[in-house]
Amino acid sequence: MDSISNTQLENTLLSSRLKLALVFIFLLTLLLLVRIYNLQVVHHEYYQEESLGNQMRTLPIIPSRGKIFDRNGQILATNKLTYQLTLTPEKVGNISKTLIGLEKQGFIDQEDIQLYYKNRKRFRKFHNIPVKLNLSEQQVAKFLVSNQFPGVDIEPYFHRVYPHNASSVHALGYVSRMSKKDKALYDKRNYSGTLFVGKVGIEKQYESLLHGQTGLKQIERNVSGRVIDTQIITPAIAGQNLYLSLDLDMQKKAEELLKGKRGAIVAIDTRNGEVLALVSTPIYNPNWFVNGISHANYNSLQSSSDIPQLNRTVQGLYPPASTIKPMVALAGLEQGTIDNQSSVFDRGYYQLPGVKRKFHNWDRNGHGRVNVTDAIARSNDVFFYDLANKMGIDNLHNGLNLFNFGQKTGIDIPGEQGGILPSKSWKKINKNEPWYKGETLNTGIGQGFMTSSPLQLAVATAALANKGQLLKPILLKNTQLLGQSITEVKKAVGRQIPIHDIKNWETVIDGMRQVIYSPKGTARRLNNKLGYTLAGKTGTAQVFGLDAEEVYIAEKLEEKLRDHALFTGFAPIENPQIAIAVVVENAGSGSSKAAPLARQVLDVYFNKHLDNELAQ
Repeated sequence: MDSISNTQLENTLLSSRLKLALVFIFLLTLLLLVRIYNLQVVHHEYYQEESLGNQMRTLPIIPSRGKIFDRNGQILATNKLTYQLTLTPEKVGNISKTLIGLEKQGFIDQEDIQLYYKNRKRFRKFHNIPVKLNLSEQQVAKFLVSNQFPGVDIEPYFHRVYPHNASSVHALGYVSRMSKKDKALYDKRNYSGTLFVGKVGIEKQYESLLHGQTGLKQIERNVSGRVIDTQIITPAIAGQNLYLSLDLDMQKKAEELLKGKRGAIVAIDTRNGEVLALVSTPIYNPNWFVNGISHANYNSLQSSSDIPQLNRTVQGLYPPASTIKPMVALAGLEQGTIDNQSSVFDRGYYQLPGVKRKFHNWDRNGHGRVNVTDAIARSNDVFFYDLANKMGIDNLHNGLNLFNFGQKTGIDIPGEQGGILPSKSWKKINKNEPWYKGETLNTGIGQGFMTSSPLQLAVATAALANKGQLLKPILLKNTQLLGQSITEVKKAVGRQIPIHDIKNWETVIDGMRQVIYSPKGTARRLNNKLGYTLAGKTGTAQVFGLDAEEVYIAEKLEEKLRDHALFTGFAPIENPQIAIAVVVENAGSGSSKAAPLARQVLDVYFNKHLDNELAQ
């Protein structure tokens, strides 16, 4: 009975297990059929595209970057066809092993490997990711002869070149490898595959014009990954060529004159605001940055106390010193505080009523009786101390504000600083202190809290030259699409400074003329075989304040504590064409150290124009 009973139990268990197994097989079969249906019917198109994608890929076509020229068509920035080493992740089995192999063969170094890992997130796995840029011909030949690295290729690309090296770098700027921060700034689709973008200067300001429009191409690979066909879907559109208002000859002359010095020279066309020269020294080579600056070059820039990367023309802020005396005189005349017959007696110093402190003239012997034109010609401090005191800081501020001091000029390069035009409210906000009369006197001679950039001084001087037209300086003169004619850039209309009496302007300009032509003018040495008429103003800016009776002796001071030398001017006087501002840091006298530099830059301009007239 027990044996029969056990057999029945076993049969029952077997039957149950068979049924369970059949159900399980049915479910598995059903799941498989559903999966097949899903793959073959529901998602047929998707997987068909994915399958084709193993053979067909859509890749960006990087446009050729626009070139940059000076106003006369001399090339300032161009492109050179060169080669890069690329790696395609989906075609490389072991990326780390491949990179180490390339390093052992001498094709790349540790910096290249680190940069690859840093940049690869910007690319998809089927992109050809740059590993080494600007390969030499020997490297290309060596790689092609002994290519042992599947998925690693040599590809041509256009490399940015600045043929004049350091010249004009602070105006041009430079391009460098696109960073994560840059990626967030620009259109993702248009910058797909782009390696370089403008970082400073014109290269950054007009990045969208220079870059162009990225195209698309479809490539077909065989089973071994070799490209067997390429179809252009959308052609790339090259970036626009830019023609700047700069004159390269003037640029190089200014750079030569400032070599070994810290300083700036700015020259602008008084008729339309075009910037003819924009030079800041020291300069540096923009070619260093294109493929990634070396540690040695980077350290040399970062460790330099002269700060080569500072664009002193728009970012350097200096006490304008006596170069603003013509504008102060004009403010006094226009507001009726003085007239062209007003004079003061200079005994070598000025004192505020009831104050013991003496505010000395630069010439402690004094100039005797001086009127407004004498005061400008001889840069007399006492006249302007007296005028500033009579005007008061509010009127003085209002008069200088008309010339845009304390504000940006709006030039078309990044990074411009506005400087300081002090007032009672400015000091209260920034120093939380009251205003003192002595500070008004210092402002009247361009010292104290007041600061200005060389560009601001050039723009203000141009406004004096053309009697009230405050120009917006501009570097971009013309643009050109590939294969099309040159198009002139529309200039911004300048602001007109209100004129109360044109004779006041003529009085001030006469004072600036006497700076050059009067026997006692501070820049009379410039009037030696001068082939054009010139009006100007010298300035010597204190870097730090002296005690009332302390005498300035440059030789006893550290070089960087010595006075800055300044000069501003315009020419010709009768029909102004060009205004100039020169600042030489810690050089001393403006009349001896800055004015002669301005004369030599202006000579280049007028000699060239004379040659053009003779040629016509």
